Amino acid sequence: MLESKYLKDNIENIQKLMAIPALKNFETKSLAKLLKLSKIREYENGERIIQEGDMDSWLYFLLSGKIRITKEGLDIGTIDKNGEIFGEMHIIDSLSRSASVYAVGKTVCLAVDTSASNRISPDSPRDEKLDFLLLLYRIFAEYMSIRLRATNEVLITAKKKVKRLIEKI
Repeated sequence: MLESKYLKDNIENIQKLMAIPALKNFETKSLAKLLKLSKIREYENGERIIQEGDMDSWLYFLLSGKIRITKEGLDIGTIDKNGEIFGEMHIIDSLSRSASVYAVGKTVCLAVDTSASNRISPDSPRDEKLDFLLLLYRIFAEYMSIRLRATNEVLITAKKKVKRLIEKI
């Protein structure tokens, strides 16, 4: 993995963040805060990004490439849409990582260190910090809702298939 230093909150970097669909509703001040917690990480094909069972505090936005998600050694999904978020479940529930994530081909991510809140200026008003956190959690909720709906569809399809197989027996 190649990793940048923490990013600077300059106009160029803020404009790049504004191009990420999940971040389009952030105000410039909030994007500046996000940048101070972020690094760019580049992964090669097959390189592990997240290890199932770990307790790290990184959240990821896919900037380019593709990722493969596995649980207990079984493939459970892929993400290839730029701007997609992953690694958010640990940030929400503080439990260990529920799955492993691997790069498919060369993959570039914006990695956000959610434990590095000390990098956000202590001079920021409390309301500003709360607005930032609320927006971040709204993004989490939207993505988790989309993924839950997709999982429900897979579950219903599997249950229908099992029912047909049982009826044949």
